[in-house]
Amino acid sequence: MESQPGKVTRQILSQLFDLHQTSMSDTSPPAKLVTGYCEPLSVRAGEQVQWFGSSHAATNGVLDVVRLECGDPTRSGPGFLEHPLENHLAVDIELTEQPLIPGSFAETTLPADNPRRVALRFWFQPTLLKRDGVIASLRSTTGAIEIANRGEYLYAQVGSTELLLRDRSLERNRWYFLDLDFNLGEGRLTATVAAPRSPSPARDLLQAGEDSNEWDVADVTFDEVLFRLAAGVDGARWDGRIADPELVLDGESYRWSFVNDMESSTVASENGNADLTLHQLPTRAVTGPHWTGDHQRWSDDPHQWNAIHFHHDDLYDAGWHPTFTMVVPHDAPSGIYCFRYQGDAGTDRVPFFVRPAVDDHHSDVALLMPTCTYMAYANHRMLIEGADFVGARSNLRPEHRYLAEHREVGLSHYEKHPDGSGVMFSSRRRPVLQLRPGADGWNFTPDTNLNAFLTHLEVDHDIVTDEDLHHEGVAAFAPYRVIVTGTHPEYWSTSMLDALEEWQRNGGRLMYLGGNGFYWRVSFSDSWPGAIELRRSEDGVRNWQTGDGESYHAWGGEYGGLWRRNGRSPNQLVGIGFAAQGFERATYFERDRDALSSRAAWILEGVEEEHIGTSGLGGGAAGQEVDRYDPKLGSPSHAVIVASAVAFGPDMLRTKEEFEGTVAFPTPDPFVRADMVFFETPQGGAVFSVGSISWFGALARNGYDNDVARITENVLRRFLDPTPFEVPAE
Repeated sequence: MESQPGKVTRQILSQLFDLHQTSMSDTSPPAKLVTGYCEPLSVRAGEQVQWFGSSHAATNGVLDVVRLECGDPTRSGPGFLEHPLENHLAVDIELTEQPLIPGSFAETTLPADNPRRVALRFWFQPTLLKRDGVIASLRSTTGAIEIANRGEYLYAQVGSTELLLRDRSLERNRWYFLDLDFNLGEGRLTATVAAPRSPSPARDLLQAGEDSNEWDVADVTFDEVLFRLAAGVDGARWDGRIADPELVLDGESYRWSFVNDMESSTVASENGNADLTLHQLPTRAVTGPHWTGDHQRWSDDPHQWNAIHFHHDDLYDAGWHPTFTMVVPHDAPSGIYCFRYQGDAGTDRVPFFVRPAVDDHHSDVALLMPTCTYMAYANHRMLIEGADFVGARSNLRPEHRYLAEHREVGLSHYEKHPDGSGVMFSSRRRPVLQLRPGADGWNFTPDTNLNAFLTHLEVDHDIVTDEDLHHEGVAAFAPYRVIVTGTHPEYWSTSMLDALEEWQRNGGRLMYLGGNGFYWRVSFSDSWPGAIELRRSEDGVRNWQTGDGESYHAWGGEYGGLWRRNGRSPNQLVGIGFAAQGFERATYFERDRDALSSRAAWILEGVEEEHIGTSGLGGGAAGQEVDRYDPKLGSPSHAVIVASAVAFGPDMLRTKEEFEGTVAFPTPDPFVRADMVFFETPQGGAVFSVGSISWFGALARNGYDNDVARITENVLRRFLDPTPFEVPAE
C-alpha cells in the first residue's frame, strides 16, 4: 500500500505546480537555450522598454510583441491566449550568449607611483570554507597580490609565490583581523592574523590569539592599483564578511567604514580620496566584529554593524547589452504584454506591463499585479530541491530544468546561500524563469487567469503593479474606483500599504481575490532599482530566518518580518489574514447561514447551492493558502462573513505564527478556515475578500458559467456602480 506522504506529494505536484504540457508523452522537451529579461517591468503607453536576450547556442529567430490575455495552459483555466500587437512588429534577430557573472564584491582604482611600502588591514569572517575564495586583491600592470582561503587555511599569493599566513585552520563564522605589511623595497612581507576571544572559551582554545610571520618575497611594482574585496584579480569570488578595510600606499591611507548610508552602491573613503563601488548587491546592515548584543537596531549604534556580507552567488544585475529597444505605442491598451522570441533554439516569452499614457483614458477598475511577490519568488528552486511544503521532483518543465542546470541566474527569497545565510535581496534585473506564461503554478500564471476573467467581463480594465504603487503612492490608485488584487499579494512595502490605506479612506473599493496577502514587509532603494529587501525576522512561515541582530532593513532601517508583527495585520485592511496552508487538495466554501438575510445577500444573487466552488484546479475554490476573519487581529466587527471553508484535509495546518506551544490541535481545527467577507469602508467604499489562493482556479469552469465567477462578477458590477455603500447600523 502506498504511504500517505507519497500520495500527498504526488497530488501536490499534479494539482498545484504541474501545468500539463501539451504533449503528455514521456518524451522530455528539449533543453531551454533562450532566455532574457526586460527593463523596466512596468511602463506607460508611449514610453520605452528594452529586451535583453541571450542564447546558449547561436541562433536566428523572430522577435515580436504580444498582448497576453491568459498564460495558463492547464485544463482548469480558460485556455492560453495571446494577441499580436497591432501593426504587428516582427524583427529578425540573431542571438548569441550573454554570460551571467554572479558574485558580489567591492572595488576601486587608486593612483600609485611605484610605492615602496604597501599595508593592508581589515577584519574578515569566512562563512563558506569548503569553497576556495579570494578575500582581497591588489592588481597592477606588472603584478598582483591576493589574500585567499584555500579550504580552511589562509594564504597570500604574491606574484607567483604562495605563502601560508597562518598555521592554524580558520573557523567558519569567526572574526579575524589581518594586518599585512609589504616592504617592496626590501622584498619583505610581514603578516599578523589575530583572532579575538569569542563567547565560547572552548572554541577559543584552538583559535584565539595572534599568529605573526615574515617572508622574503619577489618585487611587485604598482603604477596603478585595482583594489578588490571579495574578488580576485581574475574574478574569483568569496563568501564572508569584511569590516573596516584600510589600504596604505607609501603613507597615503585609504580607509572605508561600512557604518553609514546602508543603501548606497558606493562607499566613500573616510578622507574622501576614493570610493569603493559595490557590485551585485552584497548584504548590508549585518553585524560586525564589535557587535555585543546590547542593541538590535543597527541605527542605534552603527559601529556594531560595520560589515558587508559577500556571497559568490549574489546576482542583482545581469548587465547584458539590450538586444532590442521599442517605444510602446501611445494608443496601446493597458495590459500584460510579452516580448516573444521564436527561433531554431526554441521560444521564450518575457512579460512586461503597460499602463495607460498619463494623458489617456483610465478605466474604473485596475488589476494590481503583485510584482513584489514575483521578485520574492524569482528563480525559486522549491520544485528542484524541495521545501517545507512541497517535495522535490524530477519531471520538470523547461524553465525549472533551466534553473537546475544554471545556478548562475541567482536565487529567490525562498532559499539560502551555500553558506547558510538567507537571501535577503532579490532582483528582477536578470532572467526570472518563473515569470513566464505557464512556467509556474503560482503567482504570475494564476494572475493571468484573473486578467482573462476581467477581459471576459469586458470592463476595459487597466494594469497597475506593486512598483508603480510603491513609487507613486496613492496617485497610482487615484484614477480607479475598483482595485482587484492578484492571487498572492504577499509582499508589501510601507509606502504601498500607506497608499492602499489612504485610497480606501477616500472611498476606494478593493477586491482581494487571493490568499496569504499583505504578509511580509519589503523595502526598495533608489540606489538599487528593480530589487527588494526582505528580512524574515521573528515569526511566520519561512524557509530561513534572519541572523542575530539583523532584523532591521538596511534600506530604510525598518523592522522586518510580518506586517502582523509590525502593527498592521492584513485583517485591518481586508478583513482577514493568513491562517493556514496545505496543498493536498482544495475544497469548497459553505454559505454562512445568515448570509442570505444579511446586507451582503446581493453577492450571492444567482447562486442557489450552499456549497460554493466545488471543483477547479486542485479540487475547489478554497485551498493552498487561506485567510481567516479574526476580530482579535483587527478584522472589522461590522464585516459580513458570506461563506467559509473548513472541509480541509489533515495537511492543512495553522501558520507558524498561530502556534503558542507544542500542543495537539483539535480536529477540526477552528483556526484552520478560509472566510469570504464583505464590509463597508469610508466615503462609500467597500472590501470583498475571498481568503483563498485557489479562487482563481475555479473561475473558468463551464465557460465562466459557475458560482465562483457569478459571485466575483456580482461584486465587481456593484463595486463599479458609483452608488455609495451605506454605513451599517450598529
